[in-house]
Amino acid sequence: MAVRKIEHVGVMVTSLERSIVFYENVVGLTYLETLLHTNGVIRLAFLAFPGSHDTEVELIEGYDGALTREGRVHHIAFTVDNLDEEFARVRSLNVEGLDESITTLPNGSRYFFFSGPDGEALEFFQSTRGGNE
Repeated sequence: MAVRKIEHVGVMVTSLERSIVFYENVVGLTYLETLLHTNGVIRLAFLAFPGSHDTEVELIEGYDGALTREGRVHHIAFTVDNLDEEFARVRSLNVEGLDESITTLPNGSRYFFFSGPDGEALEFFQSTRGGNE
């Protein structure tokens, strides 16, 4: 099979500028570029992990409300090194939708959810499975 990895995840947003700042300051991604789609209406911004462009987050601005449902994503999960530190950091930023506490799965992996600027569900995840670095 030719599929090797996730290239990017697209997230519908209402303001690229506001969302770029959020994904840089809260999630820790690095801004790469903004493009105007060939249709002249939709704007796209791409962000990646510091030091790696293997997987990117694409922010999409310009769809009307009726079109966002067809591309809805339940959540985006980001691997973190220290979940406790990240939970405290995100809490200090007064981010909307932050879980009350960290959840631990039966296998020992742990996570918490919070909301992006447009209510998109984001997850910080620390896995006990190997090979997720």
